[in-house]
Amino acid sequence: MNTRRTGKNIFDVDLRDFRPPNLPRRTILMGVAALFLVVVLFSSFYQVEPEEIGLILRFGRYARTTDPGLHMKLPFVETVLKVPVQRQLKHEFGFRTEQVGIRSRYSQNLGESLMLTGDLNVAVVEWIVQYRVSDPYHYLFKVRDVEGTFRNMNEAAMRQVIGDRTVTEVLTVGRGEIEIRVRELLQELCNVYETGITVEQVVLQDVTPPDPVKPSWDEVNQAQQQRDRLINEARAEYNEVVPRARGEAEQLVLQADGYAVDRTNRAEGDAARFKAMYDAYRRAPEVTRKRMYYETMQKIIPQYGGKLLLDKDAEGILPVLSLDGFQRVMPQRRQEGGGQ
Repeated sequence: MNTRRTGKNIFDVDLRDFRPPNLPRRTILMGVAALFLVVVLFSSFYQVEPEEIGLILRFGRYARTTDPGLHMKLPFVETVLKVPVQRQLKHEFGFRTEQVGIRSRYSQNLGESLMLTGDLNVAVVEWIVQYRVSDPYHYLFKVRDVEGTFRNMNEAAMRQVIGDRTVTEVLTVGRGEIEIRVRELLQELCNVYETGITVEQVVLQDVTPPDPVKPSWDEVNQAQQQRDRLINEARAEYNEVVPRARGEAEQLVLQADGYAVDRTNRAEGDAARFKAMYDAYRRAPEVTRKRMYYETMQKIIPQYGGKLLLDKDAEGILPVLSLDGFQRVMPQRRQEGGGQ
């Protein structure tokens, strides 16, 4: 190798005179063999992560499945495809998450979210599908473009379910039922097409009317809320007044029943006592008459206070008779007798 110093850069080299070093042939072969061995070693071992399953292809044909860990395969003959079977995957419909952070940024896709309800109204439906790969073999080899097919099945299932319901159900009370029905229908489609996917959850994110009709829809919602509030107030007043009135009515009925039972028992008792008295009078009239007289006097005489018994033939007893005990009784008797 000659270096020409002709005023140019000293590092200018004329490659026409370059000759490679004369290395032994054995050294070259050993270097090539070592390089080949390194390549073989690096292509023979592979690592499967804990959340993955490895599928080995031999000349492009499925050969076997390997679990997580370090494994070995035939170099240049076998290739490995890793499928995350323990990781929860998701698809977004009607919107896309462009940036995740404290203030995430989303973009809307009306082509997926604009749907026709059963009562011929339009609703904007955005949802998320969460799923797992349950069968890696079916997931990779049974369906061409399984991700695209799965998205098409999601959209078809959601449109079918939305088309069977009114716009009021879609926007308000029917969200939970729609999620369950879409998940069931989507899982049936996945099983039929052997996609190897297990649908875990369908979540409706945002269901709204189109922008041109949002003001009218808000007015309708306000009217419905006011109607529901008035209905709830009326029911609360009904629940307060009606049970109280029913309780008062039941109380009056029970009081009347008690009064009727009391009067009936008293009448029956009086009748039984009169009958017993009549039976006794019929057996012994004189004795019964005297007993009735004595019992009547026993009730009447104590009402007159002190009592004075005189012989009709007695004379001159007034000067020695003390009448102090009768002073409290005589005015009362005069008042009862009309002042006589």
